[in-house]
Amino acid sequence: MTTLAVVYGGPRTAPRPAAQPTVLATGVNLYGLDAHDGTIVQDGAVFYLYGTRYGCGFTWRQPNTPFCGFGVWTASAVTGPWTFQRLLFTAASQNPWNGQSWQYTCGSDGAGCFNPRMVKRASDGVWMLWFNAPGDYNRTGANAYYVMGCNSPTGPCGAAAGAPYGSTHKPAMHICYGNGDHSIVVDGTTGYIMCTRVNQTIAIERLDRWWANGDGTGAANVAGLTQVESPGAWRAADGKWILTYSDINCGYCAANATGYAVADTPRGPFTAPGNVGVSAPERARRDISASSCGGQPRTVVTLNGQPYQWIDLWVGTTNETIAGIHLEPLITNPPYLPPANGRVQPGGILPFTCV
Repeated sequence: MTTLAVVYGGPRTAPRPAAQPTVLATGVNLYGLDAHDGTIVQDGAVFYLYGTRYGCGFTWRQPNTPFCGFGVWTASAVTGPWTFQRLLFTAASQNPWNGQSWQYTCGSDGAGCFNPRMVKRASDGVWMLWFNAPGDYNRTGANAYYVMGCNSPTGPCGAAAGAPYGSTHKPAMHICYGNGDHSIVVDGTTGYIMCTRVNQTIAIERLDRWWANGDGTGAANVAGLTQVESPGAWRAADGKWILTYSDINCGYCAANATGYAVADTPRGPFTAPGNVGVSAPERARRDISASSCGGQPRTVVTLNGQPYQWIDLWVGTTNETIAGIHLEPLITNPPYLPPANGRVQPGGILPFTCV
């Protein structure tokens, strides 16, 4: 019989455990909130969801339509249950900029008020609400934006809220001076507004130290994109900044594409993946999803360190009370830009799974 001699030359070590598969975040679907084109902010163990309401009868483009306000909900988990807290300010309260009510500002011409974006100012912890009122631009040519000081993350906000932080301010803007959808992006102690301009391009403007005005620093015509809207952004684990947007712009459209661009800083310059070839569709490589899970992308929210694309699941009417929200995980897969023509494009952002 032949035996095998095993030479043992040192202490025995335990075998390495098998590598565990990476668990990717899954999508979250929220229905029945009457909250739209909004955002979610995490502060400690509490999540705050903000959205435009339609349930009182708001109908886009209908003159003298009622303004239903911006609501805030709270939860201890992203999946809910979500509890309604209050309106951040009332339609009957006064807009100090024009001396009219918010009902006039947001409802008189049917242009509405949209995109409530709540941020916690880095310098002093004050909560600030940004939103846009397109009617201001339509009526007077003024920028559509407002910023309110809030007495807590659940409000109340605006001058009518009173002390200690209630205030209303029409910001001075130099690059984002139009009327479009927007997001407020924070990099350390610096704030930026990413906005849609009237010509359906994207611009970026840095905010002043109080995050209450644009300081004139930034860029227009970001990544050369046209016919787009609803920018949002986050910083990936590798330090790159990823910008997403609705590709193309389209009011209340279901199944709109989500596109992306990449930069080293939130002020850019951003580059969107291009395409080559005879009659090649320019959006083919830059779109993460052609249908955005049956909705329209609005902004990016980062919760427990995971970025999500907020998608409004529009039902296709001018009153969107019953429209739901889908939060789709954004998973990076660098390299972000396509290689030389004729080679496999392995990277970018992983396609949406829509579950």
